[in-house]
Amino acid sequence: MNAVSFCPHRLTAAEKMRAAFAKYAAPAFLLAIMVLIVISITREASAGYRWQWYRVPRYLGRFTESGFKAGPLLIGLGVTLKLSAVSIAIAVGAGLAAALCRLSASPPARLLGAAYVGLIRNTPLLLQLFMIYFAFAPLFSLSPFASAALSLGLFEGAYLAEIFRAGLISVSPDQWEAAFSLGFGTKEALRHVVLPQAFGKILPPFVSQIVALIKDTALVSAIAVQDLTMRARDVISDTFMSFEIWLVTALIYLILTSAADMAAVFLDRKTQKAGE
Repeated sequence: MNAVSFCPHRLTAAEKMRAAFAKYAAPAFLLAIMVLIVISITREASAGYRWQWYRVPRYLGRFTESGFKAGPLLIGLGVTLKLSAVSIAIAVGAGLAAALCRLSASPPARLLGAAYVGLIRNTPLLLQLFMIYFAFAPLFSLSPFASAALSLGLFEGAYLAEIFRAGLISVSPDQWEAAFSLGFGTKEALRHVVLPQAFGKILPPFVSQIVALIKDTALVSAIAVQDLTMRARDVISDTFMSFEIWLVTALIYLILTSAADMAAVFLDRKTQKAGE
């Protein structure tokens, strides 16, 4: 035996139809609701509101003699993307560590993992953000950006811990035994055998948490991080174009989360093809 075999479950035609319906019906329904909300807002505001869409592009960016110059919204978008990337890295590390602690044979490790997950998941993110920024940041000289990334990473990591734990448990113990019989240690078995098999089951809820993290970055404006939401608020305070700027900002967030969903679909198809 020179490899660990894994046979994925093949979906029937009925299961594929139900999966396709669940995959496309919910986004279409949400999109329809958003369109209705936009129409409703437009009708209500049109009576006493003067739309100024022609002024919006300059706050995204403009071309000058020296080249393209990003506007405040694109600058804020860059901060949001950077914050999301750093927070995802922290969340994955914290989540995987907590999941392994909860599956450990050591009682102190299990207690530590359970305490982290329970504490973080049962307190509001905004409160955690304030606690880290006002209590811990001065002690360790953390910037607002670092405080925000740490808060978001630890918060989402608690949810990823349960996702990772469920994925690891779903892998048959026979796979561990087969890996050990090939001479793998625990780390090698986890890396080369268990995690690749758990990946397909972990991916959908993992992407949901990444989407939630991207949306949660809007809260970091509460500690003066110059992200997309904070920049939008600054533009609105200067121009009073509330509807235009908030709608554009919402569209940008929608594009970001949709891109994450599309990437997940691509990875899921690659994983299914690799398992066949």
